[in-house]
Amino acid sequence: MTEDRTPTDDPLSGDATPEISSELDRAHPRIRFTVETTRYETIRVLDRRSNGEVVLLAERHLPHGLAGWVTIKRLRNPATFERCQRLIEEVQLAFRLHHPAIAQVHHLKIHSDSPHIIAEHVDGPSLDTLISLATMREKPLSAPFALYIAAEVADALHHAHTLKDEEHRPLGIIHRDVAPRNIRVARSGEAKVTHFGAAYSRMVGREETPDLLLKGDVAYASPEYLHRKPMDGRSDIFSLGLVLLEMLTNKHLFDMEDATAPVSIPGVMTEELPSVPFTQMMALVNRYGPEDVERAVAGLPDMLKAILHKALQRKPSERYATAAQMRDALRGALAVESPRFERQEASEELARLLSEASVLRDRVELDEEGFFPEGLDADDVVTPSPDTK
Repeated sequence: MTEDRTPTDDPLSGDATPEISSELDRAHPRIRFTVETTRYETIRVLDRRSNGEVVLLAERHLPHGLAGWVTIKRLRNPATFERCQRLIEEVQLAFRLHHPAIAQVHHLKIHSDSPHIIAEHVDGPSLDTLISLATMREKPLSAPFALYIAAEVADALHHAHTLKDEEHRPLGIIHRDVAPRNIRVARSGEAKVTHFGAAYSRMVGREETPDLLLKGDVAYASPEYLHRKPMDGRSDIFSLGLVLLEMLTNKHLFDMEDATAPVSIPGVMTEELPSVPFTQMMALVNRYGPEDVERAVAGLPDMLKAILHKALQRKPSERYATAAQMRDALRGALAVESPRFERQEASEELARLLSEASVLRDRVELDEEGFFPEGLDADDVVTPSPDTK
């Protein structure tokens, strides 16, 4: 994959000639490039992933002078032509997704020989950060907040799962990486699902992910995905169940410190370093049962227990048949827990959580910064050099 140096109307490319950095920029190097007539300049790092991806906050400058924020995800340059094709198709797939709870993907840009995905910026932390903050204060997120966020995510997944192509053929999209790090909560209270780059689809002509390559964080993968068995949208339902449980209890379903002997899966590879070793996760998934779910949900209201038990069934046929069914169950439970809990209430809870946790910011290291009321110090701002690979 090479750098494209000519302007084009194609959203997958554009003029990639970087502007000359100022002395200030050399102190904190920034990536600059132009797509069509819009200029982008990175501000700071939002996330660094073990597979080499870097997620950046960037400022967008339009020709008429208006500016706004976007997210730019810098990917590793694909090693083969097939991986290059799959990357392009993944972004093309993401272009098709238009839903209020899905962060919109705008462009794929090649800059300094590396792919950069330009997407909607969500002004708020990831759910992973919120769960970490809730754990710091030793109090889980409220049940209404968790139900509201999970219902919004389920609605977004239903949109993806049921999307069709121009010939009205189902695309069969499965996110495959529904995890707290890929769900963001805006200060406005909106929930946004991100990172559809791991998504599976039956899109005609699409380059398939190699059979023995697992994408995404295996800690939130469904049993059928880990075992490389046929799957559908119910795989995402299992993952969302794990996320919901963690929001409600500050704990993952599986005790990551208590695994049995590793399970050897010859030839199976993970695309990135998982948060828990793959063989350990396989051992945990292979031995869990309803009693483990019941132990994890102890103390929760019966309605929430029922939702989690159904979402976390080992067999896909015993889970919710669709993400829409799970969404409706979540919204029904929310109507019982807190009938008036909507976006504004979510925004207020987010603000309270950030305020309460701000006093603890010096005691814990977070993957994300800049969301506390006092903001991020200038000395904490770090952005990669354009030559960084």
